[in-house]
Amino acid sequence: MSGCCLGIDILVKKVSTNIDNISFHMSGAAPFGFQLEPTTIQGIRTKMMKPDPETADIARLMFEMYAQPSTSFGDIARHFADEGILIYDKELTRGFISQMLRNPIYAQADLELYEFFKSQGTVVINEAADFAGTNGCYLYQGRDVQERKNKHLKDQILVVAPSEGLVSADVWLRCRKKLMANTTFQNGRKAKNTWLAGKVKCGRCGYALMSVGNPSGVQYLRCSKRADNKSCPGCGTLRTREFERFIYGEMVKKLAQFQTLTGKREKVNPKLTALNVELARVEDEIEKLLNTLTGASAVLISYANTKIEELDAQRQTLAKEIAALSAESMSPEQIERLSVYLNRWEEIDFDDRRQVADGLISQIRATGECVAIEWKI
Repeated sequence: MSGCCLGIDILVKKVSTNIDNISFHMSGAAPFGFQLEPTTIQGIRTKMMKPDPETADIARLMFEMYAQPSTSFGDIARHFADEGILIYDKELTRGFISQMLRNPIYAQADLELYEFFKSQGTVVINEAADFAGTNGCYLYQGRDVQERKNKHLKDQILVVAPSEGLVSADVWLRCRKKLMANTTFQNGRKAKNTWLAGKVKCGRCGYALMSVGNPSGVQYLRCSKRADNKSCPGCGTLRTREFERFIYGEMVKKLAQFQTLTGKREKVNPKLTALNVELARVEDEIEKLLNTLTGASAVLISYANTKIEELDAQRQTLAKEIAALSAESMSPEQIERLSVYLNRWEEIDFDDRRQVADGLISQIRATGECVAIEWKI
């Protein structure tokens, strides 16, 4: 087991697709920023981590620095070198930073972190109520994981740890999403033609729109289903840059509605978690049905289209409920951060634009005649 698993020997017994038994025993050294102390958990004598007074603040500094949009691994390493800060009596390396920032043991795991891992296909052992914004998490690589663990979270196993985290879930997630944006997007390929990649769907068939260029260099949004087998009439004429400018304007208008909010800090909302889990299930069913249409008979296509319409109506209802609850729980800090990004739109980079879109938009359905945006707020 790698260092990212924190020396936890997790024994998992699966029955069908459910995990019905899990136990762990702490061994080995604590990760940087923590120290071990003896404890007893469920009658088992083991060790538990607690913040190390000498190194915890250094670990927090790495997260806080990388959470800033313009800060790179190199910036952090140079700062530590200039300040004479050593890690285990050695100079800080980029590899060490990368591994540490990915480790959820540092996060004060809350509902937002729970939803993030669920959306990535991670097997989350604990109930949503356990993500109370205090404890860190252990991440275990299950036997079925095929992809590289550092890049892909699907089918890995997340367990709430008995020890408290060092940084807020918001800071940890900003770092984790930035790492994901810098390394890989869907299917392991980094988006490069539009910061709306993965958000825009064809308004006619529901398949993803992709940005492709013509011989003159102009980028257009094209329906991936039409490109694959011509079974969709397509989304019509959508120039990528014009469409991006339109969506940017809509994001500015949407956020302006929340500029005067003076809400409290976010709290765990079990109802919001339940809605998000149900939305993920419905979207997965729609995706599976869409994938069955290629080469299907007329009867199957008719059945699938009817079922997709029913599921899409359910998805839209869920999305509206989620948007309403998300708006209620949106903190002034989140509003301010998004507002700063939008005001500096021409200055921020491609990945930051993707993060802003991800923070505000669930999905966009578009054709040359109509655009429908499903908001997260």
